[in-house]
Amino acid sequence: MAIEEPAYIVTEQEAPFELRIYQPRIVAEVVVSGSMDEASSRGFRLLANYIFGNNTTGTGGSQKIQMTAPVGMAPHSETIRMTAPVSMQESDGHWRVTFAMPSSYTMETLPRPNNAAVTLHQIPVTRYAVIRFSGLAGANKVAQKTAALQAWLGEKGLKAIGAPELARYNPPWTLPFLRRNEIMLEYQ
Repeated sequence: MAIEEPAYIVTEQEAPFELRIYQPRIVAEVVVSGSMDEASSRGFRLLANYIFGNNTTGTGGSQKIQMTAPVGMAPHSETIRMTAPVSMQESDGHWRVTFAMPSSYTMETLPRPNNAAVTLHQIPVTRYAVIRFSGLAGANKVAQKTAALQAWLGEKGLKAIGAPELARYNPPWTLPFLRRNEIMLEYQ
């Protein structure tokens, strides 16, 4: 059974790097604190609780929402802007963890979260530079891949905006060499 991913178009590819244009999408989001690993686990559990039925539909019932990939994670700050060097570090100890919602939903048709910590957001068309890698996505590896992506963007004469986002595509029981991870940087 295939898991839905957000729709995008690859405009340039130079392995392991890509430039992508993502179509508009809706994400469920939580902001959590702790180390990268703690926040990832806590955020995932809160979002999974929402999609597994802790929500309210327009008719007053609840509804399970199909799982999608990836689970996104980025430092949380309303004012963070890209400076070099940047690695995946929490901003004031807070992380933004997201699930993309299935494309069959709109903001009007998605069930409302019962937990106030879960919010829904419409994301417009977005351009990302991406580096793909396998293995475990620990802080050191994420920092190395982020630096490589920033260097590649610099070579292309492109400017990163915002904070890097870690995208994980596999369940935790997936063998490390089979895992798909990405660092995504919005650019202009």
